[in-house]
Amino acid sequence: MIPPRGGARTRPSPEAQTPSVQVSDLLLPAPQPNRIAPGHRRGYRIAKRALDLVASLLLLLALLPLLVLLALAVLTTSPGPVLFRQVRAGRRGEPFVMLKFRSMRADCDDAAHRAYVTALLTQDVPPDGGEPGVYKIASDPRITRVGGLMRRTSLDELPQLVNVLLGQMSLVGPRPALPWEVELYEAVHRRRLDVPPGLTGLWQVSGRNTLTMREALDLDVEYASRCSWSLDLRILYRTPAALRGRSGAR
Repeated sequence: MIPPRGGARTRPSPEAQTPSVQVSDLLLPAPQPNRIAPGHRRGYRIAKRALDLVASLLLLLALLPLLVLLALAVLTTSPGPVLFRQVRAGRRGEPFVMLKFRSMRADCDDAAHRAYVTALLTQDVPPDGGEPGVYKIASDPRITRVGGLMRRTSLDELPQLVNVLLGQMSLVGPRPALPWEVELYEAVHRRRLDVPPGLTGLWQVSGRNTLTMREALDLDVEYASRCSWSLDLRILYRTPAALRGRSGAR
């Protein structure tokens, strides 16, 4: 459970942290009572899946040379597998294996990351007392040189297009969570599992890793309850700018 934040510490809002991106500009008016939100209508879900299928296939074909180069870069600079495979929670908590280019040494475990994220989930502040940031450990010694470059540009996440093609993820949606993270969520934050996880999402274009854990989860819940074609297109439109700005990337 995420306890209320106490003390004199204040949490800057997403708008204060990223003045160039206004979250309210992306959100549509709240759904009216007794009306089904656009994102939960069958027609929207079918059309979105069709777009995911076509777009992921075309992107994989178009980016194939880049994918090969990245795979070779990983293979020749660090011993171990090219791809990093990890079980994540999909829609309704259904587990699936998420793919990424390996950006860390193959001989390290996730104990440090698990402790860090657990501290963010239970305290909403980094365990070292530093600036808040979602999921990222500053100067993580486990990350390789090529891995650091891929992470700063999000190129390590390109293999997730395969997850989109298989229907395990969508182009737009909440960040795919680790199963043990979900166990620590408040009940309201489990609503983010109502929709498939995505390559990009509302919090990624609203501050990315500069947001606190609570702010990121709140934005994922907002998306899950109010997703629509309009919101999806706005998020996709703003994703390249968010990547170029690398807000909070580490």
